Amino acid sequence: MKEAIIVLGSPNSKTGKLGDIALSRLNYCLNIFNPNENLIICTGGFGEHFNTSKKPHAEYAIEYLVSKGIPKSYFMDIALSSNTVEDAIKISEILLNNPLPCKIITSDFHLERVKLIFDQILTNIHKIYLAAKLEIADKERAKLLEHERKAINEIIENGIYF
Repeated sequence: MKEAIIVLGSPNSKTGKLGDIALSRLNYCLNIFNPNENLIICTGGFGEHFNTSKKPHAEYAIEYLVSKGIPKSYFMDIALSSNTVEDAIKISEILLNNPLPCKIITSDFHLERVKLIFDQILTNIHKIYLAAKLEIADKERAKLLEHERKAINEIIENGIYF
């Protein structure tokens, strides 16, 4: 049985240039991808906070992975999402008729929230969570961690709406 590698989306520029977060996640995917074992789902549509370009973020992600040698035939449908909750919902729809076990790639600073969300939404899917290390300045990391802490606290206090 195949296993799905899910690469969560992140910001790109107005022209579609992938940011450091996206590249760290996509490079992690490249490092673990095995054509005998894996299919790939890329997430990310549009949103003011991460993609205002002409194409969905997931399409840029696929283009990058294809440019690095992964044939297009290994990609499942894209998850046209605008946030982490939508990532999980769209992935559950993609896997509805073919519930493959998944390796979910996100960033180290985002991992705790991803686990919280995906464990509640993808209840019938075996999941392994993988964290791509993002090399950034301590000040930038602190901002990202603070954003994550607020988002996690909101989920804990109010639940996930989907």
